[in-house]
Amino acid sequence: MTSLISRLFSQGFRIFFLAAGAFAIFSMLVWELYLGVHFAGGMIYDLPFAPPPHLWHAHEMIFGYSAAALGGFLLTAVPNWTGAKAAPQRFIAVAAGVWLAGRAVMWWSGTLPASLVAIADLAFLPIMIAQIMSQLIKRPKPQNMVLVGFLGAIWVSNLVVHLEWMGVTEDSAAVGLRAGLFALCAMIAVLGGRVTPAFTRNAMKRAGVAEAFWPTSPNRIERPAILLMAALPLALLIGLPAWVLGGMAAIAGILQCLRVACWRPFWTWNQPILWSLHLGMLMLGVGLVSWGASQFALSSEVAALHVLGIGCIGGMTLAVMSRAILGHSGRPLIAPVAVAVAYGLIILAAGLRWVGSTLSGDFYFPMMLGAGGIWIIAFTLYLIALWPAISGPRQTA
Repeated sequence: MTSLISRLFSQGFRIFFLAAGAFAIFSMLVWELYLGVHFAGGMIYDLPFAPPPHLWHAHEMIFGYSAAALGGFLLTAVPNWTGAKAAPQRFIAVAAGVWLAGRAVMWWSGTLPASLVAIADLAFLPIMIAQIMSQLIKRPKPQNMVLVGFLGAIWVSNLVVHLEWMGVTEDSAAVGLRAGLFALCAMIAVLGGRVTPAFTRNAMKRAGVAEAFWPTSPNRIERPAILLMAALPLALLIGLPAWVLGGMAAIAGILQCLRVACWRPFWTWNQPILWSLHLGMLMLGVGLVSWGASQFALSSEVAALHVLGIGCIGGMTLAVMSRAILGHSGRPLIAPVAVAVAYGLIILAAGLRWVGSTLSGDFYFPMMLGAGGIWIIAFTLYLIALWPAISGPRQTA
């Protein structure tokens, strides 16, 4: 038991990707319970958290689940990028404890001072920023340093949410939640835009595919796509008009779709470890176009936000976490069948949630409950299939 605990805290991907998967299931089970009771005609009144259930759900998906996924990724990837020494075991344990404390205070926020909840919940990202800055400074490349800015945008977005809950501001929580979601999407636009074509190109090289057919990343598409994505969270926070936000998002979404089209996505059809990345990036483009349209009252905003939250963030984090777990534990980069099924289920959940919000009416609750149930199944498959790699020793050839 002691060796298992020691191993879980030995590398960032182990404890944080485990925590992300477990929290993805727990938080969605809570939301499903609330929705199920409401759908049956009842109501749950005595909840332990202070925010309305839909805001708790949104906050914990954006700033709880995603923060754990980010923590595991950055603690694992940044040392590889810079050649810096990886975070020591004690730091990983403390960081994981701070993340868990944030989830605990959010859960019991109904009986705790709002300022204490904010302090505890906001503590995790500054710790992560300090750690990765100490590593990035070894090789301060602009394409890596920009990630600190995105982390800062996520933290500010969470602060804006808490300011309303502390009574300092009015009606800022909705803005903060959206800005946090878009800041996460901006990180995915950068990181996903880096790894998706690179991993696909490497696989094509191994398969002997001619260079003329490899993925490309034209600057005329890449630069405006990333710049627009980086600007969107800031534009939301400063309160630009809806038509400006909608135009920015729609153009960014079209550019994201063009990026994916340049990466030879159809070549990956028989390799789930690759097509899951392409699908996640495609969901980013589709979600942005849909959200842009919603700002002109042409589609459902809630539906678009869930395409981004489930399809893009959920899909990409699941794809990246599973690949990192396999690679850093010495396993072959071949998604187990259960994990491949989970990739597809996430996209299905995003589709069902989109249909539920778009059609509304009698379909609304069944579609929402169905999407949540599928999400839970997907992450359960992920944890069961990858638990040996998360908890076991690194395999050697």
